[in-house]
Amino acid sequence: MQSSLAKILEAYPVIAAAKDSAGVELACESSINVVFLLFGNIVSISSIVKKVKSCGKIVFVHMDLIDGLDNKEISAKYIKEFTEADGIISTKSNVVKAASELNLMTVQRFFMLDSMAVEKAKKHMEFTYADAFEILPGVIPKTIKKISSMTNIPIIAGGLIVDKNDAYSALESGAAAISTTNSSLWNL
Repeated sequence: MQSSLAKILEAYPVIAAAKDSAGVELACESSINVVFLLFGNIVSISSIVKKVKSCGKIVFVHMDLIDGLDNKEISAKYIKEFTEADGIISTKSNVVKAASELNLMTVQRFFMLDSMAVEKAKKHMEFTYADAFEILPGVIPKTIKKISSMTNIPIIAGGLIVDKNDAYSALESGAAAISTTNSSLWNL
């Protein structure tokens, strides 16, 4: 059975990654449908999410990048109860699990630094609660292809995607979607 996030990524394979208020404004003005919030703090995140939701977007909060949130399960409950976020992103399996149990959509982020990182990701993928995996950097087609062959869960390629060639290469290598802060790619 395909997850709701898999269906969303199939329909909207380009994700705006907003790293500041200017990025939020650009995302709101664009035809993009999914936004990853990569900034904020425990005081501001609710209003940032509300702003993006008011623009009709699907919003994910990157838990690891929000000042004041801890890498503990209670942080997922905070996002669920005090924001209108649709989902979360985290490198922490315990946070992804907690968010999943709260019926938030979940993305687990992996940094592919070397072959050991690929093996570690493979182990996490076997026992995951994530609806999608984000692989960084997103400009490593051979690794994206390998990772996507290890799982039926959608792969999002993110990080260092700076032009159309990078985006198309990631998608052609098996990524279900790409996330990028480069607003010129949001309307691909």
